[in-house]
Amino acid sequence: MRVAAVQLNSSAEKERNLEAAESLVRAAVGAGAELVALPEKWNLIGPGEQLLAGAEPLSGPTLSAARSWARELGVHLLAGSIPERSEGEKAFNTSVLIGPDGEDVAVYRKIHMFDVDVGGVAYRESEHEEAGSEIVTAPVGELTVGLSVCYDLRFPELFRILAVGGARVITLPSAFTLLTGRDHWEVLVRARAIENQVFMVAPNQVGEAPPHYSSYGRSAIVDPWGVVLAMAPDEECFVVAELDLAAQDRIRAALPSLANRRPETYVWPEGAPV
Repeated sequence: MRVAAVQLNSSAEKERNLEAAESLVRAAVGAGAELVALPEKWNLIGPGEQLLAGAEPLSGPTLSAARSWARELGVHLLAGSIPERSEGEKAFNTSVLIGPDGEDVAVYRKIHMFDVDVGGVAYRESEHEEAGSEIVTAPVGELTVGLSVCYDLRFPELFRILAVGGARVITLPSAFTLLTGRDHWEVLVRARAIENQVFMVAPNQVGEAPPHYSSYGRSAIVDPWGVVLAMAPDEECFVVAELDLAAQDRIRAALPSLANRRPETYVWPEGAPV
C-alpha cells in the first residue's frame, strides 16, 4: 500500500486551511497514495476558546468537504483531527477515517490531553477539550489501522493495545511543538514502530500559528524496523512511501516480540494509579 502524510501550517482561517489541505490531498493521490493522512487540528488551530467556538459536529462543513474529496478521489482519507462539538461544554479532539465511498469508517476521540508546560507556554487542553475513552482500530482494505493523536504518542500502552488488536499501521496526526519535537518526535515515532512492529504514519503541523504556537513539522512514515521511509522538509507539503507488508511479516516472524509477550506477568505495582 502506498500512503501519504500531509504537512500543513494551519491557522485560525478555516477556509484557507481547507484549501491548502485539499490541494495537498489531491497532489498526494496524484502521486499514487491510497491512504492519505492529514495532521491534528488541520482545519483550525488557535487558543482553546477559539477552538471551542469553531468546533463542528461530525456532519459539519469540514468533514463534509473531506468526505467529498475521499469519494471523488476514491481513497481512504484520515481527516487528521478537528475540534468536534459535543453535547457538553467542551469539544472533543476527533480523528475520522473516511473510506473511498465517502462514508466514515471510524471515529477516534483523543484520549490523552496535552496539559503541560513547555518553553514558557502553559498548554491546558483539558480546559476546553473532553478526553475520549475508546481505543479504535478500523479496516483499510485488508489491513487493520489503529488511530491515535499527537500527545498519545507518549503513552506506549495505547500503541501496544492497538498492535495486539491487529493493527499493522497506526496513524498519528499531530501538532507536536517545536521545542519537544526537536528532541522527541523522531525518537518516539520510531520507538512506537519498533516496539509494536507497525508502520507509523505521522502527519504533523509545521511553522507558526497565532498567538504562540510553533509546530515542529518533519511529518514521517516509519516502517516496523524503525526505518524512516519518508520525512517532510520544513514547509507545507506531503510525503509518500510504500508499505511493504511482506517485509513486516518477515520482521514479525524473525523477531517475534509481540508473540513472545507474557501478559500474565504484567501486573501493575500495588498502590500504583491505574
